[in-house]
Amino acid sequence: MSRVDAIVVGAGPNGLAAAIELARAGRSVHVIEGAPTVGGGVRSAELMVPGVIHDVCSAIYPFGRTSPFFAGVGEALAGHGLRWIEPPAAIAHPLDDGPAVMLARDVAVTAAGLGPDARAYEALLGPIVRAWGALSPHLLAPFHVPLAPLDALRLARFGWPAIQSAAAVARRFRGDRARALFAGAAAHSQIGLTEPTSAAAGLVMLASAHHDGWPLPAGGASRIPEAMADELRALGGTIETGRMVRRVEELPAHRVALLDLTPRQVLEVAPDRFRGRYRRALERFRYGPGAFKVDLVLDGPIPWRDPDVGRAGTVHVGGTFEEIARAEGVVAAGRIPERPFVLVAQSSLFDPSRAPEGHHTVWAYCHVPNGSPVDMTEPILRQVERFAPGFRDRIVASRSNGPADLEAYNPNDVGGDIAGGRMDLGQLFTRPAARLDPYSTPDPSLFLCSASTPPGGGVHGMCGWHAARSALRRLR
Repeated sequence: MSRVDAIVVGAGPNGLAAAIELARAGRSVHVIEGAPTVGGGVRSAELMVPGVIHDVCSAIYPFGRTSPFFAGVGEALAGHGLRWIEPPAAIAHPLDDGPAVMLARDVAVTAAGLGPDARAYEALLGPIVRAWGALSPHLLAPFHVPLAPLDALRLARFGWPAIQSAAAVARRFRGDRARALFAGAAAHSQIGLTEPTSAAAGLVMLASAHHDGWPLPAGGASRIPEAMADELRALGGTIETGRMVRRVEELPAHRVALLDLTPRQVLEVAPDRFRGRYRRALERFRYGPGAFKVDLVLDGPIPWRDPDVGRAGTVHVGGTFEEIARAEGVVAAGRIPERPFVLVAQSSLFDPSRAPEGHHTVWAYCHVPNGSPVDMTEPILRQVERFAPGFRDRIVASRSNGPADLEAYNPNDVGGDIAGGRMDLGQLFTRPAARLDPYSTPDPSLFLCSASTPPGGGVHGMCGWHAARSALRRLR
């Protein structure tokens, strides 16, 4: 092929976002993906029963409609067939005693179910949700001080509780219900809930759920990257699948290359490109906990003890704040929790295209130490059964994937780490290295666009979006 402006290595959501942004700027782009299909950690397939579609890796998309990247291409992706379904409730959090905590789009409605903490919850989340449209672009970006004074003030107001631990912020609440809801959201940080910045995930997850309801893509996760690939081709970009890049020297002629890879793979494909401090930063990059995932086919919906849980697309299974904090703390210490915190997606309740009549899918995972070989199928099933008696009796088929399986499917999930690296205070703002432009590298022709750059894990496309803008400055 003739020389192109940019090669993108990896067709996950960040790689595709980078390619689309470059193509929208009029640049020639070629994407190379090692797997047979695009998507990276955003793919779906018939895993066990014909006609039953499972999300192989990710299934929950808080920013799928609202990140600056996806908002900018939303109309185009809809034209390529991407359709979003919003469940009646974004999150349910069942408890042993009393009804489940339900998160509705309306902050006041959610707060009304939190008993003595209604006012405290509204005081904490209300300002963030009301300012979300202006605030989220700054949160989904490298650390910076906004130029607009009002934006700077909003970011500072968010930053003070966000930089604290989830345990510290949870002390604002007196009752178990608000504390449990915050714990489940904060556990998306994949770090201990007593660690600094663990509160940030809780605030971001809850605010995004109130703002956009955590919609799911009709037909399965693959519809997202498929629509992105169609848009890239419509812009003149090209995609090559089934080709694993071993060395950057093998790439077709180009001016810049953007790597949707984590630091370990960057060093593998570009072993001689970096020296000194930057190389040491990549070598010392720390990966976070792994995930252990169970996919299930049921002959009916999960029989939750509280039927309201069936109104939510995502269910946080783990009980009280104390129990969830204990489980995540055990994982952070490199051990296996007896009662893991489990994330459950019950997408087929709201998207009948995923399973034939009489069947339902369940997507569930828990956190484990990076690379753990321990089979967590039984602890996960036991936790769901705890809040849904008779759940096991409805299982028709099951499939489990540990950290090694996830990494084999998507090499960016090193040791089962689905966030592209540990997102603690030491790596939240300086991933993968401390640089003014974290997407650039000392090699002027190489850029990074994976979740190992800010703002980190999640399907928002912003790592690729920012990396493309950095590369465009170089191309100009």
